[in-house]
Amino acid sequence: MSSGPISAAVIISAILSMLAGIGIFLVACSMMSSNLEAVSSDRLRTLFHKVSGSKLVGVGIGAVTTAAIQSSGATTVMVIGFVNAGIMSLVQAATVIYGANIGTTITGQIVALGMTSGSRISTTVIFSAFAGIGAAVSLFSKKDGIKHLGGIFSGFGMLFVGLSMMSSAMEVFSGLDSVKQFLAGINSVILLVLVGAAFTAIIQSSSVMTSIAITMVVAGLITLDQGIYLTMGSNIGSCVVAMLAGAGSSKNARRTALIHLLFNVGGVIVFVCLGFILSAFTAGRLDYGRIFATLFPGAPQLQLAMFHTAFNVLTVILILPFTELLVRLVSRLIPDGSDKDSAESALRLYYVDRNMLRTPPIAVAQLKQEIVNMAGLAMRNFLLSLDTICRLDFSGQQQFESNEKELDYINKELVKFVVDLSKLTLSENDHKYVATTYHTISDLERVGDYAENIMEYAATLKNEEKGFSESAISEIAYMREHIEKLFDNVIRAYSNSDKSALREAYRIEDEVDRITGRMEENHIIRLNEGICTAIVGSQYMSLASNSERVADHFINVGKMINEW
Repeated sequence: MSSGPISAAVIISAILSMLAGIGIFLVACSMMSSNLEAVSSDRLRTLFHKVSGSKLVGVGIGAVTTAAIQSSGATTVMVIGFVNAGIMSLVQAATVIYGANIGTTITGQIVALGMTSGSRISTTVIFSAFAGIGAAVSLFSKKDGIKHLGGIFSGFGMLFVGLSMMSSAMEVFSGLDSVKQFLAGINSVILLVLVGAAFTAIIQSSSVMTSIAITMVVAGLITLDQGIYLTMGSNIGSCVVAMLAGAGSSKNARRTALIHLLFNVGGVIVFVCLGFILSAFTAGRLDYGRIFATLFPGAPQLQLAMFHTAFNVLTVILILPFTELLVRLVSRLIPDGSDKDSAESALRLYYVDRNMLRTPPIAVAQLKQEIVNMAGLAMRNFLLSLDTICRLDFSGQQQFESNEKELDYINKELVKFVVDLSKLTLSENDHKYVATTYHTISDLERVGDYAENIMEYAATLKNEEKGFSESAISEIAYMREHIEKLFDNVIRAYSNSDKSALREAYRIEDEVDRITGRMEENHIIRLNEGICTAIVGSQYMSLASNSERVADHFINVGKMINEW
């Protein structure tokens, strides 16, 4: 770099290059994330189903997931979604968040690797070429899996294109004495942490902040110690995404976001204090920068990347034993019993949450569980309607109406969720599955409608002070038994893509058709013999017809597995 004066045009160009580099880096991260999710969808689903009571398992899952999808924000927001849906405890969520903080350091390591020069050809240039290779693969391939692989390569290469532009801009700035003097004057640890936090909060990516800090250190604009505290601040700024995700959710979701904030802030406070103590006891001769410069000599990019990893790993080791205490603390800060939370829990989706849309493969898996839950609710109401009409006992009326209200809510909210999910990047199989769910949700909503019809028939019989004969009730019980068996096989088929269970469901559905046919024939006989009246017979025939339609709708749900 020339030591002569730098023109205003060059400075403006450097600023624009810096902005372009940041933009390309963000797009690259997003591209890698979406394509990695699509490629690893089945593995991610399997991984998250293994979250258990083991804290180390939770940390491992959080780290691996974040490293795979290249976004700690997406992992944390997804965890908030699980907690909001009530399928992950706060302790489990905390451990996964710990792991996400470790997994996110992989980006810094990649950047450091790309900036390591071991030959005449820059590693950054070599890695940047992956953008073109990936684009060609995506453009000419007809298979979705290969296209996603090309997207991963393109994103990986674009990371280094953006990094190269940022590095070039830093070289220009490093030639400006005014800039170097200004940055050298920012020697307050607290101010550096706040700057790192603020910038990360604005761009919502700690990876970009860390990468910028690495390029600034390599260019000599800031010292390694300054880069270290900027990186610490990025950990605090990364909490903004989680705080926004938890803001409008349940109390446990807000607690999860607060755990993330307290964990990251707590780690920074501990390391800042240790830094002060270290400097004080060595009379300023030793600090984090000197330690990592000694451990990794001649490679400032690696020094900062390794500190970032060590900082997050050590923070997890430090706080992991106090997880239960941290959970109790946030539970006190956000206590139970508010009217808002009661209203929120009255009607809700049980397995999906809009925050899960940040990670489509997990959202698809949870969508299937929510549909199975909806099917169970519809079946319970159908059985409740049969109990009511056979006994003319309306003690379950309130429960029935509550279930029906919940079915309507789930139907409406689940359709909205599916619409948003279908707009995201999905694997071919996931896309096929999501496309079938509109019909499935509609079929289950219709089961609820038929149950309502049967309750109305029961009300008519009660008003007429009439009831079914013992033989009619026996026939209904026989029909009910078969529909329950059909339902069990449909759910097994739908949950596990079990073709043999679907074939059994088809066989039972044929038997249900024969049973309802015999019910109609037997009704005519009873009517001719004067055992039942026309009004009773009318309700009975309608019940038989509605029950047959219920079986048909359940079969429709099961046969969707042939479309995936």
